[in-house]
Amino acid sequence: MDADGRPRGRGQNARFEVIRESNKTFSKHIVLDEKCLTMGFMTKLRHQQPSLWHPGLTKDIEDLWEPWMRLVDRLLEDEQLLDTIYEAQGERYPQSRRRGREQTPAEVVLRLLLLKHIRNWSYDTLEREVRANLVYRAFTRIGDEKVPDAKTLARLGQLIGPEVIEELHQRMVQLALAHGVTRGRKLRVDTTVVETNIHYPTDSSLLGDGTRVLTRTMKKIEHKAGGLKRKVRDRMRSVRKPVLAIALSTRYLGAEGEARRKKQYRELLSLTRKTVNQAQRILEEVKEEPRSRRTPLRSLVESLATMMGRVQQVVKQTKLRIFAGVTKSQEKIVSVFESHTEIIRKARPASRPSLANWSRSRNRRIKSSAISKSLPNGPATDSC
Repeated sequence: MDADGRPRGRGQNARFEVIRESNKTFSKHIVLDEKCLTMGFMTKLRHQQPSLWHPGLTKDIEDLWEPWMRLVDRLLEDEQLLDTIYEAQGERYPQSRRRGREQTPAEVVLRLLLLKHIRNWSYDTLEREVRANLVYRAFTRIGDEKVPDAKTLARLGQLIGPEVIEELHQRMVQLALAHGVTRGRKLRVDTTVVETNIHYPTDSSLLGDGTRVLTRTMKKIEHKAGGLKRKVRDRMRSVRKPVLAIALSTRYLGAEGEARRKKQYRELLSLTRKTVNQAQRILEEVKEEPRSRRTPLRSLVESLATMMGRVQQVVKQTKLRIFAGVTKSQEKIVSVFESHTEIIRKARPASRPSLANWSRSRNRRIKSSAISKSLPNGPATDSC
C-alpha cells in the first residue's frame, strides 16, 4: 500500500466492489486480474440503512408517522418474522439463493405487503404511493433505494403462500402471548363465504379456457423436453370460432337459436376432446422417458394432468346440459382455475364463493385462516 492507501504494483488495478451489506451475507463481486468471482447469496434480509437523507428531513418524516405505524414498526423488528420471508424467497427456485438478480429484501417485502393489506390498495397503487411518499419509504425501509414495480410486487405476493402466512400468524400469536395481549385460553372459529375472483361461468368459456391452458402447457413441455415424437398442434384458432359463434347465437330465440347452439357446441366439444387426447399422448410419452428427462418436466406434467382432469369434467357436464338437459351435477365445476368454487343462491343473484375460515382468540385477534375446498351441505349454506 502507498501513502494514499492505494494498492501498489500489479494489485493497483484491482477493484473490490461490495454491493450491499447486512446481517445476512450479500452477493459480492470481486474483480481481480480480469477475472470475476461471484460468491454469497442473492437473497437478503434488509437494505443498508439510508445515509443520504439530511438529519432534519429524517426528523420531519418520523413526526409524520401514524400511531399504528410506530407500533407495527416495533413488532416487525422480530427476526423470526423476517426469517420466515427470507427462507420463502430462498426456496422460490432451486438456485434462488445463489443465482439470478438480487431479490427484494425480506424486510421490505413484509412491510410492503402489510401496507398494501392495511390500505386495501392494488399493486399499482402501492407502487405509486410508496414511490411518491417519504413516510411510506421510511416505514417500508426502502429509503433511497428503488421501489419494486407493480409486476414484481404481484410476484412477491404470490410467493407468500398459505404455508408462509400460517407461520407468520403463529409467530404473531407467540408475540401476543409474550406481550400479554392475549392469554390464549379461549378460541373462536368463524366461517363465512367469500366471492371467488372468476369470470361468469359458461360452458363455452370453460371449454375455451381449458383448451387454451392445455395447449400452452403442452408447448412448454415440448420446448423444455427439446422436442416430442409428434409436434404439438395448436387448435386455439379453431376453438375461438365456435366460442364466439355460441355467444352470438344468443341473439336467436326459439328452435332456431337452440339448433345453432347445439351445432356449435358439437364442434367445440370435438376440438376439446382432440386437445385432451393429445395431452394424454404427451403424458404417456413423458412417462416412458428416462428419469433424467422426466425430472425437469415434473411440475409441468402435474399441471397438465390436473388441468386435463378438469377439462374432462367440463366436457362431461356440457354434454349433459346441452344435449340431455341435465343442469345439476355433483362434480360440477364453474372454473378450471378455481375448481373448489361453488354456486350458492340467495335472495340476490347467485354468487360464486369459496369457504373462508378464521380462528380468533377471545379478544378477536386472528390466529389462523384457511380457504376450504368445498361448502357444507344443509340449510346453513343457503342462509349465507
